[in-house]
Amino acid sequence: MTRAIELARSALGSASPNPAVGAVVVQNGAVVGEGYTLPPGQRHAEIGALAQAGSSARGATLFCTLEPCCHYGRTPPCTDAIIAAGVSRVVYAVRDPNPRVSGGGESALRAAGVAVERQTNPEAEELHEAFAKHITTGLPFVVAKFAMSLDGKIATRTGSSQWITGSAARARVQRMRKEMDAIMVGIGTTLADDPQLTARDAQGEPLPSNLQPVRIIVDSSARTPPTARMLNQPGRTIIATAAGVPRDRVARLEDVGADVREFPGSDGRVDLRKMLKFVGGQGIVSVLVEGGGLVLGATLDVGLIDKVCAFVAPMLIGGAGAPSPVAGSGAAVIADALRLERTRIEPIGPDWLITGYPMTGYPINGGG
Repeated sequence: MTRAIELARSALGSASPNPAVGAVVVQNGAVVGEGYTLPPGQRHAEIGALAQAGSSARGATLFCTLEPCCHYGRTPPCTDAIIAAGVSRVVYAVRDPNPRVSGGGESALRAAGVAVERQTNPEAEELHEAFAKHITTGLPFVVAKFAMSLDGKIATRTGSSQWITGSAARARVQRMRKEMDAIMVGIGTTLADDPQLTARDAQGEPLPSNLQPVRIIVDSSARTPPTARMLNQPGRTIIATAAGVPRDRVARLEDVGADVREFPGSDGRVDLRKMLKFVGGQGIVSVLVEGGGLVLGATLDVGLIDKVCAFVAPMLIGGAGAPSPVAGSGAAVIADALRLERTRIEPIGPDWLITGYPMTGYPINGGG
């Protein structure tokens, strides 16, 4: 199963809106076939593993991270292929949350005489968490990501911010970008930093356009300059505006390839829930919110955060005017603060990555 999880991770960012699945065929203790989910319309992980195994699949065990599908979509059911290949046993980690499948794949296999075992695995659960959110709500899984000093600053009082974390943490961010379907920032970050928001390889080179996440700029007044660097990068850029934006501003951005969309909110700002519902309908399963503080704060205030990834550097910046990662209205009293559960602390070079999920039942709660 460990190998199946590794294979599934390699498909993150390219398989959506399908789940990124990994599959391994084992015969007499030896791996005879491997596969992972290819882009939509192409073969699923199980099919790839069975094709590689060939006749060795007969009587073998198939390990897969997700319950095999049993319905017709763009491709035929994986359960049919598993049965036809003569696999004798299937071990999967996560029950498919898709209402069209959940439990049905296992039932179809058992009915054909295939032994089925579910081995729960926390890493596999995390791997499929975005798909589970999207398939059941239509909304993408939203990850709030930021880097800060030990005293909670994302920059100095003069705006200097490069670099708070070390190279290992920044490399992890590149991996996160590659694994997510979209990256979201606000107009403040766009104007201040002019980021490219590209996913890059270990050598710092941009990945091919088909592996680049969609870029989303929350820009209520369409102030993004047409010369912004992210508009000159491979892949798609969505600019989310509020109502009443001058047509000439929109036209200038569309002329350089931006996809400008209006999501009017009652307060004259962008309605983030409407925007996320739209991108979810576009097949975007996961969104990485990278900032700045206003966008992270707005996402927190409306209860749309599903997961938090905070990179913390062992340094003190100080300064009453130095910005913190999350702005917005925030909690009025400590009892209303967003508390995290299932927290994990991981050392990354000299820094730490703290990961957690909004605690179930809190007033501000990731989701639905």
